[in-house]
Amino acid sequence: MKNIITFCRKHFAHDEGQTLTEYAMIILFIVVLAIVAVTLLGESIIVVMWQEAAHAL
Repeated sequence: MKNIITFCRKHFAHDEGQTLTEYAMIILFIVVLAIVAVTLLGESIIVVMWQEAAHAL
């Protein structure tokens, strides 16, 4: 049991390099999600914006 704990501490304690990669993956996911949302909802957003602009005048 002690060997397993030692093994886990040794192999999972070194995560300094992973942090930047994890942040990059999260940012990439958010960017892709935003692009998909704008692509799917783009026409609807444009229509709503023009309607609101017409009412504002």
